[in-house]
Amino acid sequence: MKWENLLSLKRHGDNLKRLRSEQDNTRVGFDVDYDRIVFSSFFRSLQDKTQVIPFSKTSFVHTRLTHSLEVSVVGRSLGRIVGKHILNKHPYLNQIHGYQINDFGSIVAAASLAHDIGNPPFGHSGESAIGDFYKIGDGLKYKSQLTDLQYNDLCTFEGNANGFKILTESKPGSPGGLRLSYATLGAFTKYPKSSLPHKPTKHIKDKKYGYFSSQSDFFYEVATELGLKSSDNQFSRHPLTYLVEAADDICYTLIDFEDGINLDWIPEEFALEFLVKLVSESIDRKKYNSMGLKSQRIAYLRALAINTLINEAVNIFIENEDKILKGELETSLMSLSKYKSQMESIIEISIDKVYKSKEVIEKELTGYKVLNFLLKTFTSSVINWREDKVSAFDELALECIPKEYLNKDTDLYSSLLDVSCFIASLTDGLALEWYKKLS
Repeated sequence: MKWENLLSLKRHGDNLKRLRSEQDNTRVGFDVDYDRIVFSSFFRSLQDKTQVIPFSKTSFVHTRLTHSLEVSVVGRSLGRIVGKHILNKHPYLNQIHGYQINDFGSIVAAASLAHDIGNPPFGHSGESAIGDFYKIGDGLKYKSQLTDLQYNDLCTFEGNANGFKILTESKPGSPGGLRLSYATLGAFTKYPKSSLPHKPTKHIKDKKYGYFSSQSDFFYEVATELGLKSSDNQFSRHPLTYLVEAADDICYTLIDFEDGINLDWIPEEFALEFLVKLVSESIDRKKYNSMGLKSQRIAYLRALAINTLINEAVNIFIENEDKILKGELETSLMSLSKYKSQMESIIEISIDKVYKSKEVIEKELTGYKVLNFLLKTFTSSVINWREDKVSAFDELALECIPKEYLNKDTDLYSSLLDVSCFIASLTDGLALEWYKKLS
């Protein structure tokens, strides 16, 4: 892979090459990507979607929105620092093509901002609920009418693939979705493969899948433009994807831990005990001890820890740049960190005290039941509409579905996927409200 290809400013529908040297430095194309994501309705909906902990009466709990913003901030820092190294190592990128340090930060920030944009309501349990509807629920009856790949897309419904669909799918009046740069789309795609064939490998890019079969043609176009195709006819990760992933890893490791402490689910003394190795070289003990509020002390430790892990991720990326460009780095950056054991210990505590808490489990159970009911209701109505067997109830249900998700001219797979993506677009609150009204 070559950086000059990986930093492509091309967008859906472009006939001419967009040159970095001809961009307005006050608002480069990568900055436009960020803005388009911020102003999208899908991004706004993240404010009412659970990160891990159910919404609280306190101001402590993070939502998908605040999590995404924080990942983006960390991602921007990672991108800029790495960008400085890359331009020093490959000066032709600036001298010939005009790329600047901030470009790398803007790409990673935009991709990080969108990294959860396709996630359903009620956290990751929402993905399981949609998948199980087709695997063992009412949706199983459609299996015989679908290809293996189509059915697997539905049975293993993946928020990352839905995110790519949201960002790129053409709608009436909106060809190419948000029309983001191919560089940002490449950095966004953590898993550059379809749901089948399912061939788990040690390589982290094969952990999940990154696009539905309906988006495969456009993904190939993006991947070809960026030069992601590898020698074995597979696709490599975009190098900046490793930074998006690192930003996410850093944030969810520390932020969920912080939320748990602020909600008194995790004892405060655990913070210093498990973060001390991350902050020992930077902590000002006098400053720490002078802080009167627990939330202030925890925020201080979290900020120092994030800074430590940013520098660590940058160093690992730089050490492995050549390997990354060859598509040969099989693990995430943070799995190579000298702080790996500390991060794993923090995550274990969060799993025990937060993820397995009564409140979180109850939220996941509720979400599973709610989404299963809504899928059954709206899928049935859409299928009846496709077959011209609409009841009065179906007519009312169809009125709830935005027109962009309804198209009789598509095949059964597309209709089922659209209903699933529509359900995934709902906020926690709206999904619960509809369930209460319709059940």
